Amino acid sequence: MKQFSLLILILVSISLSAQNKKEQDHQAIKSMCGCYKVTFNFAETFNYSNDSLYKPSKMKSESAIEWVQLVEDNDNKVSMQHLLQVGRSDKPYIVKHWRQDWLFENTNFYMFNTGNNWAFEKKTPEQVKGQWTQKVYQVDDSPRYEGSATWVHVDGKSFWENTTPAPLPRREYTKRSDYNLTMRGNRHEIVGDNWIHDQDNDKILRETGKEDFILAKEKGYNTYEKLPDEKCKAAQEWWQKNINKWKLVRNKWTEVYGRNKDLSLEKKVDNKLLYKYLFSEYYETKRKIAKIIDAFVKDDSNDKAEK
Repeated sequence: MKQFSLLILILVSISLSAQNKKEQDHQAIKSMCGCYKVTFNFAETFNYSNDSLYKPSKMKSESAIEWVQLVEDNDNKVSMQHLLQVGRSDKPYIVKHWRQDWLFENTNFYMFNTGNNWAFEKKTPEQVKGQWTQKVYQVDDSPRYEGSATWVHVDGKSFWENTTPAPLPRREYTKRSDYNLTMRGNRHEIVGDNWIHDQDNDKILRETGKEDFILAKEKGYNTYEKLPDEKCKAAQEWWQKNINKWKLVRNKWTEVYGRNKDLSLEKKVDNKLLYKYLFSEYYETKRKIAKIIDAFVKDDSNDKAEK
């Protein structure tokens, strides 16, 4: 009886410890919300090209004001929308930027595989036990990249690290055609009220039947310095005006992702990118949003939304 009671105490202790760890993770993720001065810094560090005329990408260093809006928050999911505030400080222009969703012990993944193709992969519960998946989306809420790892809290620091395949960044895909995949080494670290997105990226040429060729390496170091929330008032107001529309967009994509099968998207429809359709005031209703997103999903076997 004493041994049984001791076992129960041990199991309860382990359960409480895991719950406390999960809550600590949750708070670290949510702490990335708020108003920030952001610096975007990227530099190509090494190249392994066989071309003697190879030219590395130019170093980039820019800053902006960004509001990170909490969209959804529950025990197993935190969703955050990034909104850039650009232009005149007295009358800024708002740009819907990337979105990041964090899911606890998620087992379904869409892994980028060049072009506009994502391979569906399913992991076992044991493979993701205690882990959080970060799912990153494009400005139109289409997929970008995702990966799973464990949050670490040690020596007063909280950080999460993962390496995963991703499309070329927007600063590159209109200028570079000598590689077709970025292997992103992502580290999100909370530093007091601020946070850092630290990256060690490989620029990879992936071709069928060949080993991946690492063309070059890149360092990225983006800092998020906390500002008073009122500095991002314009972004907050924009979100409240547009919250219902983008919920409809997310809901449609959730239905697409829920098919749990490989996903391929058209680059353009009628020579126009998806975000240009969705950013238009014409696409405000559930029916219109579903119709245009369906037009970009290549798999004709999927049931289309009612026209």
